[in-house]
Amino acid sequence: MLSELDNQRYLRNILMPEIGEEGQIKLLNSKVLVIGAGGLGSSILFYLSACGIGNIGIVDDDKVELSNLQRQIIHNENDLDNFKVASAKQKILALNSQLKIDIYPCRADYDNLESIAKNYDLVIDASDNFYTRFVINKICHHLRKPMIYGAVKGFVGQVSVFKSYCDNNPCYGCFNPNQTDKNFDLPLSQKGIIGAVAGNIGTLQAISAIKEILQIGEDLVGKIIHHDFLKNNFRKITLRKNPSCKICNDH
Repeated sequence: MLSELDNQRYLRNILMPEIGEEGQIKLLNSKVLVIGAGGLGSSILFYLSACGIGNIGIVDDDKVELSNLQRQIIHNENDLDNFKVASAKQKILALNSQLKIDIYPCRADYDNLESIAKNYDLVIDASDNFYTRFVINKICHHLRKPMIYGAVKGFVGQVSVFKSYCDNNPCYGCFNPNQTDKNFDLPLSQKGIIGAVAGNIGTLQAISAIKEILQIGEDLVGKIIHHDFLKNNFRKITLRKNPSCKICNDH
């Protein structure tokens, strides 16, 4: 049963028939790992903490730089040169002090992510590079954890949910088979992004995570939402499993 304070804090959640008191208890008992505390992660972390995700893990090895503040709204000028995970934890607890926040100031890689992710119900990909995305995809497939995917560039963003371990669903590698190593990076000239685009896509990832926890509504498994905010063009595209995929055709 929810406490009186919880009933007050989460009233607008509880009023929704899709959530109610039972759903709010599920949210409070859930554990979500967010990989990346940058442009996508900022809105993801704020909205997950506001809605009452009881245990949030944050993985990021970066420190806050001045150029981050154009889009990474969970940080501010007082956080410059501090680890992003520590900065994010401080802001989350200022918003909702009842939550359990675990921070991992490291880069997600094959040698560490499995031991971290196994303790969470689902993983949200808020990374900013292809290599980390492939790491998350492989570990989530192996651990049978939902992967909430998001990516942004310029005025364009994408959101999907990958559950490749069940029902013949595709994984991220089926969608993007172009494996990269950890040294691959796009040139700075190709990294332009409007901050509000990252915030919008991160918000959609947070919504997808909440729906996944509560098992409500239509999910994005086997589908990807493509948003072009410059042209106001929004499409839902069907994804297919790649029978030649080396990640999700391992059994």
